[in-house]
Amino acid sequence: MAKVFFSYSHKDEELRDVLEVHLAMLKRQGLIEALHDRRIVAGEPLNDAIDAYLEDADVILCLLSPDFIASEYCYSREMGRALERQAEGSAQVIPVILRHCDWKQTPLKDLRGTPRDNKPVKAWPDMDEAFSDVASDVRRAIESRSGAPKNPEPFASAGAIGVGAQIAPRPRSANLQIPKSVTDQDRDDHIEKTFEFIVEFFANSLEELQARAPDVTGRVTRLDARRFTAAVYRAGKKVSALTVFVGGGWGHGRGISFNNADTGETKSSNGSFDLPSRGEELRFESLFSQISGAKKLLNHEEVAEAIWDFFISPLQR
Repeated sequence: MAKVFFSYSHKDEELRDVLEVHLAMLKRQGLIEALHDRRIVAGEPLNDAIDAYLEDADVILCLLSPDFIASEYCYSREMGRALERQAEGSAQVIPVILRHCDWKQTPLKDLRGTPRDNKPVKAWPDMDEAFSDVASDVRRAIESRSGAPKNPEPFASAGAIGVGAQIAPRPRSANLQIPKSVTDQDRDDHIEKTFEFIVEFFANSLEELQARAPDVTGRVTRLDARRFTAAVYRAGKKVSALTVFVGGGWGHGRGISFNNADTGETKSSNGSFDLPSRGEELRFESLFSQISGAKKLLNHEEVAEAIWDFFISPLQR
């Protein structure tokens, strides 16, 4: 059984708890034991116990955020020792990017991070998907270090058949698919998560754009839970502006729209992405003429990219 140590800031404790839940299948299969400071028994010397966990761990998860980097204990003591053990070959360090931070300037920069594409967990519209991606990477790390079986047998829970007893595979059909019912709440939740993703997408894209073009500046202003504005300037002159808002389109408010002014006005739009009230897919129909003929159903990233392309195009002419 591999021992997995969580190095994290207490300001990220809620996210650490969610990650530990996503590692539950690895625990049930007897592949890992989770180690972190909340496992320490009352009365034990805290720092000594953490040091012992750190020395005993096979895999060390550095849960990265601005608070992790700002913490002298996390950054210098825990991360420093973790990287020493990685260099010795006695442990594997995995950067887990929870929130946007300058981790690419840290000694962890040469390690592959997770979730995929180093997109922070908080930037995903569905954080469960992000943590599932992290859990898959942890599983692969455990398997590569220990030679654990790729598909270990499931274990029974405590009960009449005994703790740890293996359940023999039972014959069953593979044809178990039934239509999934998507509710109004599912759609509303998806629109809310997509809107939050677009806000983050624009803020990060403008930050990167400014880093690449010194004469370009930009800003994203959050007006309320359903609206934000964005503007980009070249040499001080406003080149492009947008208001992005929830609503519009044909879906009784179930969509995301935008117009080419940063006034916050929502009565008109230059494009809309409607989440249909029919069907079983949480994908958007484009009512935006520039792309509607090319691809009818879009995921959250494609919606964000389409709005960004409209926004950035005046700067690229």
